[in-house]
Amino acid sequence: MSMVIEIPEEFKKLGEAVRGVVATVIEQTKAAPRGKAVDYALFEDRLAEACAQVECAGHDAALGALDIDQPCVLVEGVKYVRAGRAEATYYTLAGPTERERTLYRGPDGKVVDAISLRAGVVAGGWLPKTAQAMAHELQKGTAREAESTARELKRLPYSRTAFDNVAHLVGEHYVARHEDVEEALIEEFIVPAQAASLTASVDRVSVPMSEPRARPRGRPRKGAPKNPIERVFRMAYCGTLSVCDAAGEVLHTIRYGRMPAGDAQNLCEGMAADAQRLLAQRPDLAVQLLCDGAPEMWNLLEAEFTETVLGKKPHENVDFHHLLEKLGNAAKVSHPQNASATTDRWQLRLLNHSEASQGILEELLASGREFVRVGDETPVHDAITYLQNHSHRMDFAEARRLGLPIGSGPVEASCKSLFNIRLDRSGSRWKEETGEHIVQLRAVALSDRWGPAISKTLAPLRKAVRLAA
Repeated sequence: MSMVIEIPEEFKKLGEAVRGVVATVIEQTKAAPRGKAVDYALFEDRLAEACAQVECAGHDAALGALDIDQPCVLVEGVKYVRAGRAEATYYTLAGPTERERTLYRGPDGKVVDAISLRAGVVAGGWLPKTAQAMAHELQKGTAREAESTARELKRLPYSRTAFDNVAHLVGEHYVARHEDVEEALIEEFIVPAQAASLTASVDRVSVPMSEPRARPRGRPRKGAPKNPIERVFRMAYCGTLSVCDAAGEVLHTIRYGRMPAGDAQNLCEGMAADAQRLLAQRPDLAVQLLCDGAPEMWNLLEAEFTETVLGKKPHENVDFHHLLEKLGNAAKVSHPQNASATTDRWQLRLLNHSEASQGILEELLASGREFVRVGDETPVHDAITYLQNHSHRMDFAEARRLGLPIGSGPVEASCKSLFNIRLDRSGSRWKEETGEHIVQLRAVALSDRWGPAISKTLAPLRKAVRLAA
């Protein structure tokens, strides 16, 4: 029994590609004697290549249907005049495919084509899903790693230069529209039924930057670079908005990032706006501000997460583990004979009594060892200062009763996953603009919002092309 598939003449190229897939499978089945071991990986490669030809042929036919060959067309009300026809390469997930299309010239001299406009092609012929996939690979790792992964998967058969260029094009589009995109994303976000609170945190993390280096005095030596640069570390910003259940366990975390020269206030404004939208959906959610004791971080949070913005006063807590670290160092000086037991005793008091921090402060002041030095540090003095500055943010017993988290784990982890893992690699150095592309793209990927975010980012590239009178 055989099957006959009727394929119209205009889809002949697609039919031949399908025939190639069938022929590849038939050849493999005939070349496999009973019981003999076979190199099946070789067949997998051949089948993937044949299927890629089907995919490219399908794109060729579908893209051709988008072409318009008329004397004049209108794009967003602007008249474009036919300028001729020319071949173009379009890049698909399976590989490049060539297609002839009509070109039109606008009043400003700009040349466009209906295929690229109607399909929302990213500059240079990259189909939107292809560009999205390439950007996803680059936010995970280097262009060299992306090229290697693509080669292994038999998808996206492009060079590392192409990965770099396309990903940064997508990043450029996202950075330009991120406020609108994030607003749309938060509108679509459904707060889990078991959610009980929102926790906002910010922190800073070092990033290796590429900056101009001052030229030495005098005549430069032979072969010296014309524009010398140096690798320096600058502090970038990381923020998280976590949805937590009644036990303080994180259900979902939205991550935010800015490069060192980025606008940290804008980052916190965006976080507060997102919190406001979630509270409009679930007014019963408690709100908490939680981070370490850095004054800059608290100033940023308190400036945006106000009672006026949120409709309720947020709870404030310093990170419990940062506090314990300081108390542990202080206990080694104030109670050298039983430092570990003292730290454990303080920990239990903090977890169970609202006024515990005041009692610990009095104990440290009474120790008489405030200015005892350990190397360049004064651990007891540091702990006393920390307790005095943040006493109103140390009611951990109340936080536990309310089911609020007491540790800033999400933002600490985000500093590593958002910045360190991707940007702080051996020998790496970044410029503000390109680094911002990667950070923003990585933030939406780590927030489990990748597909919708990039779809909304690239949607404006799609434009209707209409016949002109």
